[in-house]
This record gives sequence, structure tokens and C-alpha cells, in this order.
Amino acid sequence: MSVVNEWAFIGVFMAVSWVFPTLPLVMSWLFRPKRPNAIKVATYECGVETVGDTWVQFKVQYYLYGLVFLVFDVELVFLFPWALAYNQLGLFQFLAGVVFIALLAEALIYAMRKNALEWA
Repeated sequence: MSVVNEWAFIGVFMAVSWVFPTLPLVMSWLFRPKRPNAIKVATYECGVETVGDTWVQFKVQYYLYGLVFLVFDVELVFLFPWALAYNQLGLFQFLAGVVFIALLAEALIYAMRKNALEWA
């Protein structure tokens, strides 16, 4: 491969990484209501008219649950390949996985001690 071909992959990656976030923005601008009126901008929820105040405030606790779930979900992505290659691991890789699991356990214990996982 020549140097130009090697840089072509980076150029294509940069172009795609620019197009993917820009495309939804352009599409939403193209398909927005051109002449908004009360009917077009009204909230539609299953064909039922809303009654009363529709502004509902969520407790911060729900966001904390979401963040804890996200952290442990992302860490699962790292643990899955480690578990698949468990039989072929050397001592260093095995100990790295054990330390990683220990950090997960420590984070879970910390969240439990701070009552981050309590509903009330």
C-alpha cells in the first residue's frame, strides 16, 4: 500500500464521522414544519388530549440509577472478551481482570454506602 492509500482510510473515516452527526440535523431542518400553527405544533400523545399540567418533574434519583447502570453496562463490554478468552490468559491478564472486577465491586459498595441505590 502506498502512503496515499493509507491516508485515504483516515480521510474516509473523517468524512463519515462528519456526515453522521450532520445528517440528522440537516434532515430535521428540511422536514420541520414550514408554517407552524397551533395544530401543527401541538403535542400528540396516542390521540388523547392532555388534561391539566403536562410538565412532570422527575426525581434526580432516576438519573443516578441511569448513570450507575451506564457505568456497569460499559464495564460489561470490557469483561465479556476477557471472559471469552479466560482459558488462554496469562497470569498478567488474569490479574488485570481480577483487579478490574475488584474495582467494579468497590464502585458498587461505594454506591450502596452512599444510598445511591435506594428508592426512598
